[in-house]
Amino acid sequence: MTGVASLAPWLGGALLVSGVAVGVSRRRELIVRWCAWAVGVPVVTAAFWWGRLGVALLAGVVAVIAVLEFGALTRLPRADRTVLATAVPGLIVAAAWAPDQVWRVGAVGALALAAVPLVTGDAEQGLRRLGTSLLGLVWLGTLASLAPLGTVALALFAAVSVADVMAFFAGRRLGGPRLSPLSPAKRWSGTLCGAAAGLGVLALLSAWSWPAAAAVAVGGPAGDLVESLVKRGAGAKDSGQWLAGSGGLLDRIDSLVGALVMMVVLR
Repeated sequence: MTGVASLAPWLGGALLVSGVAVGVSRRRELIVRWCAWAVGVPVVTAAFWWGRLGVALLAGVVAVIAVLEFGALTRLPRADRTVLATAVPGLIVAAAWAPDQVWRVGAVGALALAAVPLVTGDAEQGLRRLGTSLLGLVWLGTLASLAPLGTVALALFAAVSVADVMAFFAGRRLGGPRLSPLSPAKRWSGTLCGAAAGLGVLALLSAWSWPAAAAVAVGGPAGDLVESLVKRGAGAKDSGQWLAGSGGLLDRIDSLVGALVMMVVLR
């Protein structure tokens, strides 16, 4: 709680400054996105303030929504989505209160996902369904690290969010080579500027470490490209339409998930 208290004024200040900048720009798209952040940042901060239970509840809700969007994008049948929407929160609960059982819970979830196409005898799409479901379990299951990481995860959330915004503006302003064919709108110039801004946020929040730096500078952009890969395969521009100015929830957390993957690997 003490760590969250030290971060909260910085997050509030950043939200206020960005709000002034967005208001001056008078761009409707940016104003709508800022309004979404104005709701999201206090909710996330309050969850971390509440402690492990609050973070686990937040991660669980986010995970279920993300799984449903992922399942819709990849055209997973309802049964596969249901099992995946149970397996990922199961990992979150295990990571929060029984960390020594995480691998066992993950293995049970993987077996359950494999059982669905086997039981239904899907010879045509079974392999695709299994591979897609396992990708969802590994990718979105990383949200389980939010509770164990604690305030470090909150600092990552702030750093990755700032990096995303900076990459968006710098890439459009500076131009240059594209980052990847998966996401033609993203430029190396924007990615590098975003990484520098994200690292600056880590330093400002006293959350600097080499794993955290790699998570923000490398894991964040990689997570964004992973979601772009999924959306390209689905022929979709956004993961959803319900989140004002942002499409779906996956479009907002893709960089954070990538950063969490890198953090878990390097810690």
